[in-house]
Amino acid sequence: MSLFRDDGIVLRTQKLGEADRIITLLTRGHGRVRAVARGVRRTKSKFGARLEPFSHVDVQFFARGSDLVGRGLPLCTQSETIAPYGSGIASDYARYTAGTAMLETAERFTDNEGEPAVQQYLLLVGGLRVLARGEHEPHLVLDAFLLRSLAVNGYAPSFDECAKCGLPGPNRFFSVAAGGSVCVDCRVPGSVVPSAETLTLLGALLTGDWETADACEARHAREGSGLVSAYLHWHLERGLRSLRYVEKS
Repeated sequence: MSLFRDDGIVLRTQKLGEADRIITLLTRGHGRVRAVARGVRRTKSKFGARLEPFSHVDVQFFARGSDLVGRGLPLCTQSETIAPYGSGIASDYARYTAGTAMLETAERFTDNEGEPAVQQYLLLVGGLRVLARGEHEPHLVLDAFLLRSLAVNGYAPSFDECAKCGLPGPNRFFSVAAGGSVCVDCRVPGSVVPSAETLTLLGALLTGDWETADACEARHAREGSGLVSAYLHWHLERGLRSLRYVEKS
């Protein structure tokens, strides 16, 4: 029997029995973890409300054996709130749908339970913080998060130089299969020709140039979101269920 303590973001919850829940978290030290929280659905539960999606929490786990993730699910025995991002997200539809897509993305990129994914964790914490504070348009925060998640998992797209031969940009064509912008000689079937402003926007979202991103026109943001969604779908091999509900500008 072992006790573990870690901080994490609640990704989702599932009902278990009459009063329990299975909580899925992305933690700093142990990656994605599923744990049973007993009695949290009872009205008298003291920490059930802390274990809701979007919550940033400090959690204590009780596991059988020397590893947190092993045979059977650990128990979540204690939880303290670090930041209640849900209060600033759930009250606004655009923020909520964008945030839900971020949680689903983080879960999809952390397939192996118990395997640390610190960059993905920090990216999610930062993204939810910005989203909850309303610092930028929700769809831009989401696209920035998706692009950076792709990057930290080894799938960074190119929005300037040719993804195949390295020819300095700007390059007119964009191919999801080829890895982003491609020159005329490397163009492959299925390539599209987005506007230069759209590629500039996506490059700004990837690098964190919010001054450029916030000044973009709605039509370029919509076109960029389509490219991001297609690129993510290609690398995840199936789309995100939650993306269909996200509001576009």
